[in-house]
Amino acid sequence: MIEIKDLHKSYRMGSNSLHVLKGINFSVEDGELVAIMGSSGSGKSTLLNILGMLDGADSGEYNLDGVPIKDLNETKAAQYRNKFLGFIFQSFNLINYKTAAENVALPLYYQKVGRKERQDKSIAYLEKVGLKNWAHHLPSELSGGQKQRVAIARALAAEPKVLLADEPTGALDSKTSYEVMDLIQKINDEGNTILVVTHEPDIAEMCKRIVHLKDGVIVEDKKVEQVRAEQYV
Repeated sequence: MIEIKDLHKSYRMGSNSLHVLKGINFSVEDGELVAIMGSSGSGKSTLLNILGMLDGADSGEYNLDGVPIKDLNETKAAQYRNKFLGFIFQSFNLINYKTAAENVALPLYYQKVGRKERQDKSIAYLEKVGLKNWAHHLPSELSGGQKQRVAIARALAAEPKVLLADEPTGALDSKTSYEVMDLIQKINDEGNTILVVTHEPDIAEMCKRIVHLKDGVIVEDKKVEQVRAEQYV
């Protein structure tokens, strides 16, 4: 599903260059649930941005579902993101003046799905995350956990190949975090490929594999006995 070979990324810092990713080799099979961990400055956000086609590598290879991701202009990158990827963010990134259903329907609008089908799908995915009765509420009327569930429904609505979750529990209390991870685990149980960037060990242990980054390199990549979140919910 994801294949990365010898990936390098540097940023110019005035007259200096900061080498952030230093030869990353990394692959993810279809249906995996992978945690990416690392302290601030380890390169995990840069790696996620490249995986999400929000940034490009300086060198190396990135293949997504057999498609080489390289030298994309913004239009092509946006098309590929809409086709392949769903995003879940720590800050939810919901549009405040749109209802939960309208937020969920947004990626379908960009995929040029018809209005009636968009509406039906958005309600179906809100039902999937347990929020059908909140479909017509604005984000300001939702709790943090409910906002994240709407964000997950939005990510799922476009039926992406891969879900990229950037600190999905970072803005939530422990109980709500476990409820969100329970939902993510159940989505993965259905065969969805999910990458979770987190700095929280208990959240990482709810994945099936943990990849540790340090100073721009992978220092550990191991499969783990998954802790099920439902026991804490």
